[in-house]
This record gives sequence, structure tokens and C-alpha cells, in this order.
Amino acid sequence: MMNPALNFHVKLLGFDFLSLTQQPSSLSSSSDPISFYRKGRPISRVETVGVVVSRELKGGKFLKFIIDDGTGCIPCIFWLNHLDSPYFFRRSPSDVQVMAKIASNQAAQIQLGVVARVRGKTTTYRGAAQITVSDVVVERDPNAEILHWLQSIKLAQSCYNVSLPIAPLNRCNSR
Repeated sequence: MMNPALNFHVKLLGFDFLSLTQQPSSLSSSSDPISFYRKGRPISRVETVGVVVSRELKGGKFLKFIIDDGTGCIPCIFWLNHLDSPYFFRRSPSDVQVMAKIASNQAAQIQLGVVARVRGKTTTYRGAAQITVSDVVVERDPNAEILHWLQSIKLAQSCYNVSLPIAPLNRCNSR
């Protein structure tokens, strides 16, 4: 049974993200050698909201920044090398140009002190967990961070901490 937490962005607070455990990936088809777990459940995509407390643009190739939500600081990497990366060579050049422009515009909005909502894949760099950003939005609502806190806590209690039901081994014979 596939874990549904692998198919959506799990809303996490900083302390929760920083407490994710890492294990070598058991999926032979996985491009990532590391899998992340929260209380024994696999997590691949996350969402968080916080204040940008550090920002470093590296030669137009990527933006490295840190999000602080008051419970922990989460390192983020936002790749901006769409036009040079072999990862995008199979896609249409016009699509890649649009993606590069969108990423560049999003990166320009990420400035020190703004409250941002970050979504992306959980990855590692030099053994430390980070978010490889798929999209980032500057929040205009002053309540966005506290709303994210409340939603994260409620989801942890009602969804993420709940045991998955175990399917019967022999469904065909139970009819």
C-alpha cells in the first residue's frame, strides 16, 4: 500500500522538519539515495511558512535561503539553472524558458525579512536536510505564519500521527 504522504506536500513546522530521520532509499527506481521519515512515515514533499533570515544568490545558478518559523530554521535551495541544466534538455525549449522566467521572478521576490510559503522536495546536502524548492510565494497576509502553525499542528494530530490502516492479506477470500 502506497503511503499517501508521498503524494502531497506535508505541512511542517521547522522543528518537525529538522527532526526528520534519514535512511538510505529502499526504492531501486528512486533518484534520491536518501528517504526521509517523520515518526516512521515516509515524507518526500513539504510545505512551510516563515521569515527569510538568510539569502545568498550564487551566480544566477541557485538561490540559497533560510526560512525561520520560530520553531527552527530550514535551509532551502531554489535552482535557477533551467537553461543550462541537462535535467531540462528533454523538454521543449519554450517551456524551459517559461519555467526559467517564473523561477527568476519568484527568486527576486525572496528578500530578507519577507514571510514566504515554500513548497518542495526534501533532500540532503552534506548530510543535512534541506528543501529543494519547487515554488515559493511571498505571503501578503500577516496571519499566514500563525495559520500555517495551526494547520500544521491540526494535521499532525489528525493525519500525520494517525496509524495507516492495514489491509487484509487475503481480500479475495473475504467476499
